[in-house]
Amino acid sequence: MASLLKRLTGRRLAVTATREPGGSPGAEAVRHVLLSGAAKPLGAHAEAILFAAARDDHLSQTIRPALARGKWVISDRFADSTRVYQGVLSNVDARVIARLERLTVGDTRPDLTFVLDVPAEIGLERAARRRGNGAGDRFEAEALDFHKKLREAYLELAAREPDRCAIIDATSAPDAVADAVWAVVNTRLHPAEAPLMIEDAAS
Repeated sequence: MASLLKRLTGRRLAVTATREPGGSPGAEAVRHVLLSGAAKPLGAHAEAILFAAARDDHLSQTIRPALARGKWVISDRFADSTRVYQGVLSNVDARVIARLERLTVGDTRPDLTFVLDVPAEIGLERAARRRGNGAGDRFEAEALDFHKKLREAYLELAAREPDRCAIIDATSAPDAVADAVWAVVNTRLHPAEAPLMIEDAAS
């Protein structure tokens, strides 16, 4: 995300970089509840509702105002994460996920979504290096098989929506990954003055 942000601002484009869960004061409070694991005992349906509540605040407080001001928006994760984590892996009915998405997201959908793809083992190793001696969050602490299924679910989602989603091989060096992302942005979005939204997902 940092490299893409730098390249877009280098084109003199106004950009807002944000994340989920979080990205606004209310959503950041919910982020703590979700990633700490405090909501896990309530079940997957409750987690899906909490993610939706955080996303609603994020959209109303951060994303939509930025787009209205003519800014590009880059979000580290968005609605696809709920589709995959709570929908596919936790078996929340797809109709429930779709209804929550209609209520919160509506027509404010990413123009382009990147799925940064790495094998589950590599992804977990990278997460462990990032956090050092700290404990993994609610989802990082899941077993390897969970993360393998997570990767498969993201790749299947991207295959269903190729016009929106771009799969990037994230096993390469960071500069190579950044170049691949930038090539897709230039091909599909043609950086200009129009406000757009980019989602950065991870398998």
